Amino acid sequence: MADTTVIIIGAGPSGLATAASLTLSSISYIIIEREDCSVPLWRKHSYDRLHLHVPNRFCHLPAMPFPSSTPNYLPKVNFLDYLDRYAENFRIRPLYRRNVEAAQFDHPEGKWKVRARNLDKGEMEEFRSRFLVVATGETAEAYTPAVPGMEEFGGDLMHSTKFKSGKGFEGKNVLVVGAGNSGMEIALDLCLHAANTSLVVRSPVHFMSRRMIGLGLDMLKYNLPIWFVDSLMVMLSKLIYGNLTDYGIKRPVEGPFSMKAKYGKYPIIDVGALEQIKCGQIQVYIYSSF
Repeated sequence: MADTTVIIIGAGPSGLATAASLTLSSISYIIIEREDCSVPLWRKHSYDRLHLHVPNRFCHLPAMPFPSSTPNYLPKVNFLDYLDRYAENFRIRPLYRRNVEAAQFDHPEGKWKVRARNLDKGEMEEFRSRFLVVATGETAEAYTPAVPGMEEFGGDLMHSTKFKSGKGFEGKNVLVVGAGNSGMEIALDLCLHAANTSLVVRSPVHFMSRRMIGLGLDMLKYNLPIWFVDSLMVMLSKLIYGNLTDYGIKRPVEGPFSMKAKYGKYPIIDVGALEQIKCGQIQVYIYSSF
């Protein structure tokens, strides 16, 4: 049994940032990670063309800004390099291959008891701490909707976490289910690799450019009302992208930042997919039964 002040579950960017902040305050901690590496979502489960969609001034972790030469929108490989240097700089040493199976607060002792299985040894390990930080992320678990007819489908099925590149899909008919940022960018990558690409859209979505999202975040940073920022973003989106209903895409009634705050739903940061939709290279279909 290991005792510490703080237990951190998850060694993604949030977990690393928490560990570094505790180190700077001389507070002991243990960081537990289910995978065999830090930042596994970026390192193992993301596509090759992935970049940060938000300007780098919003993306560095505490106490270690990006160098001045850093691109404004970091490619995946550069961001991973930064995170590795961050972990090394603050001497963050996660306990890998530990799958947390239970966490319970012991009121008489005033401590958390966390039980995790060591996936290499198959043994249960117990950790105790005064505080518990859950940093497993909001997109850690892959979700595949139940689509009617999927069992009879004779083609290949792939979750977005397994997609790396459109290379190898040339000339194939590919349907991307889901019009979030990953779905849009995967559809774009497939299209640029000459796949016959279609996209299923379930709900209305906001489209914003990278510059728009940066402007909106800057305005919110200076405490401008969210309704005002939303109104400006919607106006700019209409000016830049026009009426998208002819392409099967509707705008939500609520503004983009309000939707993120209330429902955790992100706007689409367009990096080229919309142009391909408008010129007919990506076909859009509406589906609302899952």
